[in-house]
Amino acid sequence: MDIASLVGFLLGVGIIVAAIATGGDVMLFVNVPSLLIVIGGTFGVTLMRIPLSDFLRSFGVLGKAFLNKKEDPNELIEEAVRLADVARKNGLLALEGEEISNPFMKKGITLCVDGHEPAFVQKMLSKEINQLISRHEVGQDMWKGVGDLAPAMGMIGTLVGLVQMLANMSDPASIGPAMAVALLTTLYGAMVANCFALPIVDKLASVLIYERANKELILDTITGIQEGMNPKVLEALLNSYVSEKKRKTEDGE
Repeated sequence: MDIASLVGFLLGVGIIVAAIATGGDVMLFVNVPSLLIVIGGTFGVTLMRIPLSDFLRSFGVLGKAFLNKKEDPNELIEEAVRLADVARKNGLLALEGEEISNPFMKKGITLCVDGHEPAFVQKMLSKEINQLISRHEVGQDMWKGVGDLAPAMGMIGTLVGLVQMLANMSDPASIGPAMAVALLTTLYGAMVANCFALPIVDKLASVLIYERANKELILDTITGIQEGMNPKVLEALLNSYVSEKKRKTEDGE
């Protein structure tokens, strides 16, 4: 689980709720029609922008903002060097019985063991990387749309509330509460956009950069193993994916 995403979301919303609670009754800020306009309206219009399949898939991509498990590239490099050493000493077929923790790396090694040409293996793995990028971009686009539309739907809700308020100007006592309800939709729209949707887009972009780098590291690993590259040379090549401060030295420092 990505603790930063969860803590950030809870902290952001929690501070707003705490500020509301210190000023009076929290229930004054709860209005079902306003929520329906902002939430229902936002997702309804979003659904008009993209196919249903992409809309539903975007909720799966959303999970990566909270549940993504980042693999340490140093661990991938260690595994890559181990596999390269086995292949160099005993041949590619010796890798068939090796335990491989990363599914993408395991798929690549399986293709190598099955005897496929390097160009075919690279094409297959590159295609999977491109599909990963495509899925993430669809999800990011959807949640960016939510972030753009929520404030607009909040403003629409406010205008609806103002029309209803102006229609009852004969009752001065109803003007204040009606105005408060009208403004709630603007608040809801701003919160959905700035406390959830737009931060999610940024986090998904960060996750994609990390996942893409790791998969490209693995792609270079598979290519190096098929070419019979010296494990030490392969390690030096793969270390380019890790900043100098985070690289593991031969002494394990």
